[in-house]
Amino acid sequence: MHTGSDRGTNESATGAAAAESTKESATGTTAHQADAHTTAEAQTTDHAHATDEALHVSKAPAFIKARRTLHLSWQVGVFVVGLAVIAAGVAMLVLPGPGWVAIFAGLAIWATEFAWAHLVLRWTKRKVTEAAQKALDPKVRRRNIILTTTGLVIAGALIGFYLWKYGLVLPWDLTDQ
Repeated sequence: MHTGSDRGTNESATGAAAAESTKESATGTTAHQADAHTTAEAQTTDHAHATDEALHVSKAPAFIKARRTLHLSWQVGVFVVGLAVIAAGVAMLVLPGPGWVAIFAGLAIWATEFAWAHLVLRWTKRKVTEAAQKALDPKVRRRNIILTTTGLVIAGALIGFYLWKYGLVLPWDLTDQ
């Protein structure tokens, strides 16, 4: 299962050089020939995958990524912290506080370690940007202003009718104090 970390995908410079020299000696090709052959392939796939691959890299320190158990513990810790922030954000949707900000912060915490969370965060950013652009459209703004004004007029009329019919009666008696 791919969790989005780069463990096992990045080789050190000496490991990559050793693997390349082993390939050359086995196939009998030089680095220049292999480079010319892979350049055409790389140009078509690099543009499409370069941003995706760069975005799915674990942000854990190198000494943690070097050991599988430490890296798994790191991922569990990142998941728990992100989950706690998201849970606090969900609670702040009904309680006072910046609920959506906390939810997006928790998602950003998850995106440092998990590819799926990064994709969700990127999709969310794109949708928020689209909504902001749509809200700035003059026709949409005019419609929103008309709907808001209509809603406020109806709410004011209902409150006025209630006050006319029943008057302003407080649920507690302040004269005793």
